[in-house]
This record gives sequence, structure tokens and C-alpha cells, in this order.
Amino acid sequence: MNARRLLPLLALCAAFAPVARAAEPAGRITGVGGVFFKSKDPKALMAWYRDVLGIKVEAWGGAALAYDAPDHPAVVTLNAFRPTSKYFDPSTREFMLNFAVDDLSAFLDRLKAKGVAVLARNDDASGKFAWIVDPDGTKIELWEPAPQ
Repeated sequence: MNARRLLPLLALCAAFAPVARAAEPAGRITGVGGVFFKSKDPKALMAWYRDVLGIKVEAWGGAALAYDAPDHPAVVTLNAFRPTSKYFDPSTREFMLNFAVDDLSAFLDRLKAKGVAVLARNDDASGKFAWIVDPDGTKIELWEPAPQ
């Protein structure tokens, strides 16, 4: 193919190529590096997260959760709620955890077999949701994202 015929094709490809964003300056947030909270019995609580939720607890006592797992959402949500919000009920804690799951029904079956009570379940356009409470009274939202 000669250059004269190639130019319109190259122009068309350039028109649909992703636009490069300007480099962001140094000194910015790149993502969530961890979630830390107090517990009356941290070892027992982390054992519950390991034994009941299946989270791999490392020798140092915490968990390193990869957010680049297959089918995992590409972002971590950060949001604040008013002090009067009932969304965290029945928990009285000032925070709630949200874990993405690959198959909510299968995960809930596993939790029920371990004696975990499911507070509620709801499906909407953003996915399937269910809520449980950990031994410290922290509400946990389980979320199976809607297919993209």
C-alpha cells in the first residue's frame, strides 16, 4: 500500500485512539493503602475473618487484599455518610466494610453453613448486595458487581 492510501487510514486510527492525559504532578493519592480499626480482641476478630469469610490472614496478623483480582471492580469507593444515617444499622460503629464477591449466592450459602445471620439482601442496577455483622458489631456489606 502506498503512503497516499495509508494516510487516511492512519488519520482514522488516530481519531479513535485513546487520548493521553497529561501526567499528574507528584504528591497525589494513588489509591487506598489499607483499612485499620480497633478491636477488643484483634486476634480473635482476624481469626473470624479468616475462618468465616475466607480472608487469608498473614503471619503479621492482617490481610493483604489484592484489588487487581480477575473480575474485581477497578476502583475502591470512598464515601462519607451523615451521622444520622441508618445505613450502618444495626452497627453502632462509625464505619462499615464492603467486600466485593464473585458469586454472592454461593458466598451466602457458605456463611449460613457457618452460622452467620444475613441481615438483608437486595439487588439493584449496580449489583447484588447482602449485609452481615462481624463479632465486633461492624456491619459488612457484601457486593457482587453487576456484569459490565
